[in-house]
Amino acid sequence: MYKIKKFTVVPAIPERLIGLRDLAYNLWWTWNYDAVTLFHRLDPQLWGEAVHNPVRLLSELPQDRLEHVSRDRAYLAHLERVLTRLKDYMNEETWFQKNYPQHVNDTIAYFSMEFGLHECLPIYSGGLGVLAGDHMKSASDLGLPLVGVGLFYHHGYFQQFLSNDGWQFEDYPLLDIHHMPLALARDEKGKPIKISCRIGDRDVHAQIFKVRVGRVQLILLDALLDENHRDDRNLTMRLYSGDQEMRIRQEMLLGFGGLRALRALGHEPNVFHMNEGHSAFLALEQIGHLMESQGLDVLEAREAVAGATVFTTHTPVPAGIDTFPKSLIERYLPYHMSRMGVSVDQLMTWGQAHRGKTDEPFSMATLALTLSRQSNGVSKVHGRVAREMWQSHWPETPVDEIPIKSVTNGVHVRSWISSDVERLFERYLGPEWEANPDESHLWDRVHDIPDAELWIAHERRRSRLVVEARAHLKNQYLKRGASPAQIAEAEEVLDPEALTIGFARRFAPYKRATLLLRDETRLLELLTNTDRPVQFVFSGKAHPRDNLGKELIKTLIKFARRPEVRKRLVFIENYNMAIARFLVQGVDIWMNTPTKPLEASGTSGMKVTSNGGINFSVLDGWWWEAYNGSNGWAIGDDRMYDNPDYQNFVEGESIYDVLEREIIPDFYHRGSDGLPRKWIARMKASMRTCTAQFSSFRMVREYAERFYLPTLRRGRDLADNSFTVAKSLSKWKTQISQQWPDVKVESFEALEAGERIVGSDLEVHAVVKLGKIDPNDVSVQLYHGHLPTDGTIEGGEGEAMTCRKKEKDGIYMFTGEVPCSKSGQRGFTVRVVPRHPSLAGDHGLNLITWA
Repeated sequence: MYKIKKFTVVPAIPERLIGLRDLAYNLWWTWNYDAVTLFHRLDPQLWGEAVHNPVRLLSELPQDRLEHVSRDRAYLAHLERVLTRLKDYMNEETWFQKNYPQHVNDTIAYFSMEFGLHECLPIYSGGLGVLAGDHMKSASDLGLPLVGVGLFYHHGYFQQFLSNDGWQFEDYPLLDIHHMPLALARDEKGKPIKISCRIGDRDVHAQIFKVRVGRVQLILLDALLDENHRDDRNLTMRLYSGDQEMRIRQEMLLGFGGLRALRALGHEPNVFHMNEGHSAFLALEQIGHLMESQGLDVLEAREAVAGATVFTTHTPVPAGIDTFPKSLIERYLPYHMSRMGVSVDQLMTWGQAHRGKTDEPFSMATLALTLSRQSNGVSKVHGRVAREMWQSHWPETPVDEIPIKSVTNGVHVRSWISSDVERLFERYLGPEWEANPDESHLWDRVHDIPDAELWIAHERRRSRLVVEARAHLKNQYLKRGASPAQIAEAEEVLDPEALTIGFARRFAPYKRATLLLRDETRLLELLTNTDRPVQFVFSGKAHPRDNLGKELIKTLIKFARRPEVRKRLVFIENYNMAIARFLVQGVDIWMNTPTKPLEASGTSGMKVTSNGGINFSVLDGWWWEAYNGSNGWAIGDDRMYDNPDYQNFVEGESIYDVLEREIIPDFYHRGSDGLPRKWIARMKASMRTCTAQFSSFRMVREYAERFYLPTLRRGRDLADNSFTVAKSLSKWKTQISQQWPDVKVESFEALEAGERIVGSDLEVHAVVKLGKIDPNDVSVQLYHGHLPTDGTIEGGEGEAMTCRKKEKDGIYMFTGEVPCSKSGQRGFTVRVVPRHPSLAGDHGLNLITWA
């Protein structure tokens, strides 16, 4: 084989158009229609073929086209307008600068296994990545000093194609890295900046790519380097395609390597945010770093790291969490264990949810919980599910008090609304909506949008959806070598005026994509009705190893190819963000049918609300919070049945009942002016009640105020004066843990027996044995609440008791009062928990003693 040396040819962009290159490399353009139109005008057909990638577009445009455009005064004025807007955006004072100027030079490191910013950078698989992308965009809008950290996958996630019988196959085309909106990080001499981290018995090297996302930056590690072992080059080839061994190595590169990359670029994070447990190894890297740089021991460093770390879990079932056997920990982490001075058995306990179960595998989510002081689920329902799921991590702690909070997900509204709706917002909501999309009072102005204008805009988007769906279907048929008659048929599918229902998401069994098919007779009646037609557009991928998910797609395709329905039910292959946009912008109804309570949050339904679409969903995830009876429809109710088949029956029947009795009649009932007034009222109710509350602007601001800033301050307090507080807290924890077995509630009693009147207080005395522990180091609490027939306190609250006197050595008298604020059967008991000013809540030490 002859030797080849590489070089890159770049387009000769005329001087007047040079701003296009700067614009192409800042993904700010992805949420600005004026900027998108700027690229589209260069060559509409090539823009589509380039998967809306401006870097590729500019590299493939003929030179004469570039020269022609450089003399087009109208185009140059358009370019100048967009560049001015970008400059203003980058330089204007942000929310964070106005409110927290003292923290603008701090750094929040946001780690995620995937980022879904746009289809031109396909390093995402689904909801987790798209959420991370929207998080980055809103962090930019708000001006947070945030930097994202991930991996660059040369094949990205797989491309889906279906066989003639509907079976999913996967293809992994290589991404052209030279035509991507990213730049290689280089030092002052122009050399690529590289890092290395030990994975097993080898050092793995990685170069760093930088992606501009408005005001913030995303860094991506790439291990496809000649100096790496051939097995290590594969670490950044594919997303979620490997076995356990590949997964642990990828997660080590993300955690250990990602933090080293930040330091190599001059960042020293003050706050670490793990978006899922994939990146939990970053905490081990930071512990080792602090031990080496600050002279801390492992417990002191662990305390400092946990105090600066936030963990978000997205998983509602244990089966969805990455776990590794002890053998893989022994194989791949010996260097890091040696660096921290811990044995494999010690490290295993950090990742095991149940104390004393030495045969339990190592859980990345448990490691993240252990090494963070702030944890949250992604909806109110999921927060409750997560607390129940991880109760073993806080033994004897009431579920309601387990320190896993919730921050409900949101979507970046500007990235998902249609241009038609955006113009309506500018006209009737005013310019404030763009700067403050989470201000609910602004959305009350939706009522000011004339019904006719809103409906015309929505019908235009539905027609556009039909055009796009036909084009995609035609392309699918061409790739499969379909007959000319089949290809011609693609031009006739769907009706631009019919009630259109969308269903697009990952085809996992719990999503129940085929729940609609439980009663094919009723479904056929809906699909073949000529007076009030209903049509469905499906899309989504199954995981490459999920054969059950693939069977769901096959079943759906088989039904969709029946002659009587093939024009009314279609499946769009190779779901991506571009397909998602035309779906959420054009459907009338967005349907979601997960098995409760397995939908941690879901965000696809949030995207339709600002576009005038209406949700029709199971009451799970975010929809449980959003639904109010007038802003959409519920499938079933809150009840959960032990028999899954009966659950499917009840909710399957509910789909048809609601469609037949409410949705279809409301859509087709038109007034004398041809407008479905009742339907439009529900559209407006959905827009008004959901858009602000479920925006990523609200979500990121909530993370900032509830998590990032308190964590930043706590981390700084722990690090001050050479980590004096961290050292003191570590020593205190060790001492308390050793002495805690002596703690005991000897007795407690109420001073007055019998019934109490609402509004009075019940005084309680307790005698507590503390041994060598100082009373100031504990919180003795009255725990009280409703007492149902099972004898367990329900919805309990803790009231601190006061130490009144020392009975004798190590034994103290505490007094307190139970507020009698509600009538009914009540109960109370006494408990003791550790207390320290630097401890994160009552359960930061996982120690509790009950009477």
